[in-house]
Amino acid sequence: MIDALKTLKFMAFDVDGVLTDGKLTYLPDGSETKTFYTLDGAGIRMLQKAGITVGWITGRSSPAVEHRAKNLGITHLAQGVGDKYKVFAAWLAEAQLDFAEAGFMGDDLIDLAVMNACGFSAAPANAVAIVREQADLVTSERGGGGAVRTVCEHILKAQNKLDAFLHSGIH
Repeated sequence: MIDALKTLKFMAFDVDGVLTDGKLTYLPDGSETKTFYTLDGAGIRMLQKAGITVGWITGRSSPAVEHRAKNLGITHLAQGVGDKYKVFAAWLAEAQLDFAEAGFMGDDLIDLAVMNACGFSAAPANAVAIVREQADLVTSERGGGGAVRTVCEHILKAQNKLDAFLHSGIH
């Protein structure tokens, strides 16, 4: 896993259950809300500042996801996706990268094809059992509660880039 992290150039994340706790709250008008963890966002910003491209691929579509992605400068966002592998493969081809240089963090069966293709895969503590079993790294944190931040720190540490953030105060 450490070798894969050292050469990782593109990290993508599922949204519901990874960047959020997976719960959906519907408002009376039918719109939904999602809660994102600020430390996960800070971890994503650190990856971006370290030169790692970040993408989000989700099976659902939500204005809240679009807003949060825009807030974090996520330029690779795909919502309402049934085949996450196909989307990620297109992004990698566009960036002239292969799956060995990429990672994906997911929590459910729909994520397994892309997770298994990548050089690195991760899952939060609340992922379904088969996903946890197949992931290279399973965090002790749950989705929406620091799991993404933990993965970001593992990547930065493996690439000897974490210390720059520890001593700079930049997040």
